[in-house]
This record gives sequence, structure tokens and C-alpha cells, in this order.
Amino acid sequence: MSAESSSPVQWADQERWQLEERVAATELAWLTLEVDVETLRVEIDNFALIHHQLLGPLYARLDELDALVAETVAARTGATEDLRRAAEARQRVDELPDLDALFDSLPTEPAAEPEPPRRVRPGKDAQRLYRELARRAHPDLTTEPAEQERRVAFIARVNEAYAHGDAKALAELTEEWSTAPEAAPAPEAPDRPDWLRQRLEWLTGKIGRLATEQVRLENTPMGELLRLAPQEPDRLLEELADQLLGQAAAKQAELDRLLAGPGDNGVDRQRTQETQTMFAQQLPTTDAASVPTEAPLLDVREQDEWDAGHVDGALHIPIGEVVARIEELPDAKLYVLCRVGGRSAQVVQYLVAQGREAVNVDGGMFAWEAAGRPMVSSDGRDAFVL
Repeated sequence: MSAESSSPVQWADQERWQLEERVAATELAWLTLEVDVETLRVEIDNFALIHHQLLGPLYARLDELDALVAETVAARTGATEDLRRAAEARQRVDELPDLDALFDSLPTEPAAEPEPPRRVRPGKDAQRLYRELARRAHPDLTTEPAEQERRVAFIARVNEAYAHGDAKALAELTEEWSTAPEAAPAPEAPDRPDWLRQRLEWLTGKIGRLATEQVRLENTPMGELLRLAPQEPDRLLEELADQLLGQAAAKQAELDRLLAGPGDNGVDRQRTQETQTMFAQQLPTTDAASVPTEAPLLDVREQDEWDAGHVDGALHIPIGEVVARIEELPDAKLYVLCRVGGRSAQVVQYLVAQGREAVNVDGGMFAWEAAGRPMVSSDGRDAFVL
């Protein structure tokens, strides 16, 4: 055979080899993106859960303060608009803050009522696709147990789509079966190139849909929050708690100012004392010097902070693990510590909401160190607050 007559064959072989490489590379890209998107989904779900459970009491406290301020203003003025604002603020408290709206992966709409069963007569396209899939993927076409199991699961999906007369779903299942690795022709089979092209088209479509889902997740409220500190979500929660506590302090100061004046329209100093007592109970706090020597301590800082310096005998559970490990906490009055008091305040709010007795150590480990209370490090060196 001459060189001229052999060239087209070599070119065809080279083309097939390049197509094989493209399919393999696209397959790897698809699997990598699949893992990335699913990991992001799990991280957002976990962050949303901790955010909801630890910061939820703070959001509720802010709503309650808003209602009290609005009600106090309305009681003083008697103005129609102020009364309306007070009623709306109290209604928000009664209905509880809609914190689940901040979750990414939880449904934001109420579950629809189940539809009554309806008769479906599959169209001609659905019938044709169903026959073709049954002919090619029926479990009885193989005797190998693992392959039979795969086919049974696949045909169950086919039957479900056909029962709904869903020709589009059947077409997608046809494409999935045709391009699945298990259905690949042998490397030297004549129809191998066609299968490779179909597989490449299928993989490209999957990557496109995954990329769209990744962008959607990143742009959800919780995704955007997590993106602010992807490596340190617990520190982000601490910052959020500090902001919420600051807002609560400002609103409490405003309420105290309103209630401290002469009693008008039924507002008097007795209500002032009741309000102050209520919020003191919502967030029990003490200074570092007043913590009893043998009191159970819970340190909610991260491992590196704990290693640098901590109270000997304290229980160490990082803030992100408190919810999952709540059963490890002693059934006693707990004094909760962090670096400056932000994270510990979140945990105290959460524990109180769970019916536990807990006290926030104001100023955290910095205040503990300033009060001259003893500390140790994990490696025996001089302890310090990180």
C-alpha cells in the first residue's frame, strides 16, 4: 500500500484519538465540577443551619425590641400612624422571624397540595421512546447480577416518566442510556466515533447545567454570606453576632430612654424595670473576675486560639460544633467563653433557648487575662490570648 493510500487511515485514527482525549478530559471536568457543586451545597446547608440556630435568638431579640420601641412611641403619641407601626411590629414578633428564608437549599414556598390523580395517555413520541428504551435496557437482556441491578433501577425511571406521559424525560433517558460508559462500543468498533461525539455532547450539557447551579448557589443569601469568609465561617458568625449585639444594645438604649421619662399614657417606671429584667434574663452575663473558681466553663473558640491559652479544666467545643455536640455539655450552669464575648454570646442565646442554664463571660479571654485569672497553653509554653 502506498503512502498516499495510507494517509487517510492515519488521519482518521488521529482524529479518533483526539476525540477520545477530549471525552476523557471533559469527563474529568464534569466529575470535578459535580464534586465542587455538591460540596458547596453541603457547606451552605451547614452554615445556614448554624446561622439559624445560633443567631436566631438574636434576630428574635431585635424583633422584640423593635416592637417594644414602637409600642412605647405609640403609647406616648397616640398617633394613628404610630399605632399602625406598633401593631405591625408586634405581629412580626408573634409570627416569628422568617429565618428559613435565609436558607439556600430549603424550599422558600409552602409545599403545594397534592394534585388529585389524573388519567394520562402517553403520546406517540412517548410510546416510541418507551419501546426503544425497553428494547435496549430491559433487565432480562443480561444475566450479570450487577448489570441487571443497574438496568432495573434505570427501567424504574423509564416507567415513571412513561406513566406521566413525559416524552421529554424519556428523550433525556434515551440520551443518558446511549452515552453511558457501560454502553460504549469497543475501542475499535466502527460506531465508536459516533458514541464519543454523543458522549461529548451529553457531558458538555451536564457541565453547563452544573455551572448554572453553582452560580445560583453562590448568589443565594447564605452563599453570599459564606463567600465573605469561606475559610473562616465561624469567625464570620462571630462578626455577625457582634453586629447584632451592637444593634440590640442601641435599640435597648433607645427603649430605656423612652421608658425613663415621666409616665405618660400608662407607661411608667415599673414597666422600665420589667423590660430591663426581661432582657437581662435573655442574655445572662457576668464579668471574668466574678466567675466562681470551680464553675463549669465552655470555651467556644477555635483550636489555634485554645492551644495558645485557655482555662485549665474548661470544656473546649468550637462554636461551629456546639449544636451537634450539645449532649456533651454538663447539666449544670455553664459559663461560656470566647475571645471577646461575641461568639460566646451567640452560644448563650442558643443554650438558653434550648432550656439550658448558661452565662456569657463579658469580654471573653481578654477580660479573663486582664483580671489575672490563670491560663495554660497546650504545649506548656507561656499562655496568651490569640
